[in-house]
Amino acid sequence: MIRFLLRMAVYLLAAAVGVLIAAWIFAAFDLETFSVNWSEPLGFILAIVVFALAQAIISPFFAKVARNSAPALVGGVGLLSTFVALLVAVVFTDGLEVGGVAGWIIGPVVVWLAGMLAAFLLPLWLLKEGVEKVRENRDE
Repeated sequence: MIRFLLRMAVYLLAAAVGVLIAAWIFAAFDLETFSVNWSEPLGFILAIVVFALAQAIISPFFAKVARNSAPALVGGVGLLSTFVALLVAVVFTDGLEVGGVAGWIIGPVVVWLAGMLAAFLLPLWLLKEGVEKVRENRDE
């Protein structure tokens, strides 16, 4: 049960990191087609939860369809599920705003890449922090 909760926490954090990095990159280039609605902080949290849940539900379905129908498309499942999950989060929450061609094409790519890196690096970082705390407690 603890592993499941830790995986869910990492998954939610990775989704949040992906969306925040995408919003930061779009803001750095003065593109207003992908942004976080900071006036609604609970809306942002809800958007991340909806995004992560949608992606968790959609990804296995798309992977199965791609494996059965078009095996060459299996590699694009993560990107496609990110796009659909962002669409669901934008439609059903007020925490994210995506519009225009740049927002809907570049946004999912950035969210997917940043989320993938975060999902890989966060467990390593958390494990390192945990090991350091155990060593500190043992030395005391």
